[in-house]
Amino acid sequence: MRNEIKIAGIQMYPKLAAKEENIENMMTLASTAAENGADLVVFPECTLTGYMFRSHEEALPYMETVPGPFTESLSRFCEEKNIYITAGLLEKDGDKCYNIAVLAGPEGLIGKYRKIHLPFLGIDRFLEHGDKPFQVYKTLIGNIGLLICYDCNFPESARVMTLMGADILALPTNWPEKRDNMPNYVVITRAIENRVHVAAVNRVGTERGGRFIGLSRIVSAEGEVLDKAGDKEKIIYGTVSLKTAREKHVIIKPGELEIDLIRDRHPEFYSTITEANKE
Repeated sequence: MRNEIKIAGIQMYPKLAAKEENIENMMTLASTAAENGADLVVFPECTLTGYMFRSHEEALPYMETVPGPFTESLSRFCEEKNIYITAGLLEKDGDKCYNIAVLAGPEGLIGKYRKIHLPFLGIDRFLEHGDKPFQVYKTLIGNIGLLICYDCNFPESARVMTLMGADILALPTNWPEKRDNMPNYVVITRAIENRVHVAAVNRVGTERGGRFIGLSRIVSAEGEVLDKAGDKEKIIYGTVSLKTAREKHVIIKPGELEIDLIRDRHPEFYSTITEANKE
């Protein structure tokens, strides 16, 4: 396994209910990222479909099974380009529907994550919350954990995957207006407090009156913003070290100031966090 991994975040403008157009744009942009040496490409939340659906029924024709046609074509593309891709879409599983992110690579479809924390916004108003635990996927380019947008507000999400060995957290998002604090502060905090690399990739554009702010970030495990975007379409890049993400023992001044973000925890005092919500 290599130590240095190049991540590309593709900040794009998905079109509502226009799957074929979105797929074409995704593949064009991902090809550019691959040509520029990217190992991992991260797309925004709901890249395939758009987000501001007004009902479950309206969105249903654009949902996919997983595995399904989109993930099969995505896997073929990853094999051809020898890259890994995370992308957002809507999944139909029986009579239940989810907002998900998938991870594919040269070896095929690796895994999926169903968004656990759902805000009252867009299609999330009409979906089931994720029913599977967080998972970290071991790949040839490191251990990758998946989150989606609002999940980043809950520090437990990133911490759980850190404890599972994540090197990189891929965070597809659809941050709307008035959420600038997420890319400017929260994403950087998640990277620092867990010492993991974070690729937070937002969309841009206006959809049914809702404007999305962009501001995608690739943040190193030390909290350095390696690249960022404004409010236009852009591909951002960052090269990260797996070794840095795995060194949780940080020596600031040898023998005088050292911290260990795993060893220094005291989970025996954290049980209140896992108590169920009270009515």
